[in-house]
Amino acid sequence: MTNTIRPDTQTAILEAAFEVLNRAPNASIAEIATRAGVGRATLHRHFATRNELLRALTLQALHEIDEAADQAAQKAKDNADAMRLVLEAIIPLGDRHGFLASALIDDDPELNGHFERQHQETLDMIEAAKAEGAFDPFVPTEWIAQTYDHLIYAGWESVRAQQTTPTQAARLAWRTLINGLGV
Repeated sequence: MTNTIRPDTQTAILEAAFEVLNRAPNASIAEIATRAGVGRATLHRHFATRNELLRALTLQALHEIDEAADQAAQKAKDNADAMRLVLEAIIPLGDRHGFLASALIDDDPELNGHFERQHQETLDMIEAAKAEGAFDPFVPTEWIAQTYDHLIYAGWESVRAQQTTPTQAARLAWRTLINGLGV
């Protein structure tokens, strides 16, 4: 008799949820379970509620984005280059993590802590890039950070709509940021 139970059902559920929710953010738990090849009861044994599933997805996405950004920034010659390389690393993840832009998990201190840390790291990188002369020192750092975040989202949406490739979207986002805010 062959064993038909997957070694990591939870991973299969998370992968299916990324796929299904990025295509249809309001998809049902039943749709996610079907895509994962499990029953709803099995899904609920791993994630009792939809919010638990969304929380797990968000934590995994944040980890994957951090890892991609850290690896990209290590190759940078300066902070502005790090910002460009991070765009190039993160925009291709949009098909997997685009749901983060609409994640509504407001009352979770751990998730909020991750978002705040990422935001602070972006602010620090921008301040360093300003000191290097990449951005006009009179443009508020928070304005640049919001623009940067919105350009990532715009890149994700452009790729999702098949208007650009991830590489094209990253280049356009960087060009928009530098030409719109550069000195």
